Amino acid sequence: MQPIFSIINNLRIQDILDIIIVSLMIYALLIWFKDRASRFVLVGISVVGAIYVTARFFQLYLTTVVLQGFFAILIFVLVVIFQEDLRRFFERLAIIGRFGKQVRSVGPQHEETEVLATTAANLARNRIGALIVLGGDDPLDRHLSGGTKLDGLISQSLLESIFDPHSPGHDGAVIIYGNRITRFGCHLPLSTNMDRIGATGLRHTAAVGLAERSDALCIVVSEERGTISIARNEKIQALSGAAALQNELETFYREMSPEKGKTSRLSQEIKKNTREKVIALVLTCILWVIFGYQKESIRRDFLIPIEYPSVSRQYILEEPKLTEAKVILSGPTQAFQLLNPETLKISVKLGDIHEGKQAIILTREMVKAPSNLTVVAVIPPEITITASRFVSVSIPVDVPTTGKPPRGVAVQEISVSPSAVRVLVPGAAASQGKIKIQTEPIDLSKLADRTSFEVSLRYPPNVRFEGGKPPAVEVTIKTKKKN
Repeated sequence: MQPIFSIINNLRIQDILDIIIVSLMIYALLIWFKDRASRFVLVGISVVGAIYVTARFFQLYLTTVVLQGFFAILIFVLVVIFQEDLRRFFERLAIIGRFGKQVRSVGPQHEETEVLATTAANLARNRIGALIVLGGDDPLDRHLSGGTKLDGLISQSLLESIFDPHSPGHDGAVIIYGNRITRFGCHLPLSTNMDRIGATGLRHTAAVGLAERSDALCIVVSEERGTISIARNEKIQALSGAAALQNELETFYREMSPEKGKTSRLSQEIKKNTREKVIALVLTCILWVIFGYQKESIRRDFLIPIEYPSVSRQYILEEPKLTEAKVILSGPTQAFQLLNPETLKISVKLGDIHEGKQAIILTREMVKAPSNLTVVAVIPPEITITASRFVSVSIPVDVPTTGKPPRGVAVQEISVSPSAVRVLVPGAAASQGKIKIQTEPIDLSKLADRTSFEVSLRYPPNVRFEGGKPPAVEVTIKTKKKN
């Protein structure tokens, strides 16, 4: 029991979140393959995966290398083979947000489902073929071809007129969403699974084909045998009559859209498929213990930048100052694999800074590193900085010029407003008088008789303005004509 207690004691919130996410992914795959013929492929992949895990556990080098290459190729093979299944899977993910909504049922009520059942029974009795599709959550547009748009309420007379042998759309399918007919005369994709469809007609083949690609329910009335069948979840079954069909329809709409005040779709999802949820959680825990949990730690060195973010506006750090330091980190191999070295920083705290030279101790708390890594040491452990206090001085603004005035034009006067600006500069620089504030160079070759325009200032990086940003400066140049 000691290893189990050790794992539990070292379990972090990030690990719990990691397990939950992977469990949801495995659960989604289990549900996806549960009622599909491709579930046997999943079983085969699981067997190979179990062999790979066993090979890693017993350190079978050759078997591990071969299976790693196999899984790399398998990803591309699965994408090609199950491209339709994957597309539907991602479509289902796109609408998963609807599970949490409490919505009123928008599907047909008892009267409309009775109309559908009665109509199907009449068509079967008269040996008139029909194909009716009741849409669910999955989008159907990409599976449908042809057809005519229609926005009409469900009624027996409308359905019988559509499937009348003399109607141009009687060979196609009717698409129903809620209690309205949206399209008729549509063509559906055909199933290629002969084991399911058997010796049935084209309508049955089309119904199974759509049931393999979506969660829609398809009602099929056989013209040859006068029977009623429904296709859903890749399966097709014959019904005894109108009453059985009405029960199936009401069950379908209750699943698709629960009534207001009843259990939401999210609650339904939580309560069902308990076995798959347990299997997904157990598999995830096993995978995490094998691949995610590591008791052994390793150490690595990083040369990372030093930041000085909390310098008071009254002080400036003189150059040169240390910009990098070596940090030794310790942690599991997985943590280093997920680490982006560019995110590592040393943030020096300068809350008690004063003027002159001073020593700053680099502590482990100053290192910005992921929580699953431990800072072992910072080298050097101490740095020296020099801080200068800012003083307020007034600096005249110089106007540099380039080029020569045009022929016949002479410059009389160049003035700038304001002629001087008040700035904050380090005390040492202010005493030396080496601070210069200049405008952008003025091109004299583009002068007119009189030119006034705003220009930007150029100043050293250790200069700050009292207002926080440079003031607006206007340069005026007076010219005169000459012989």
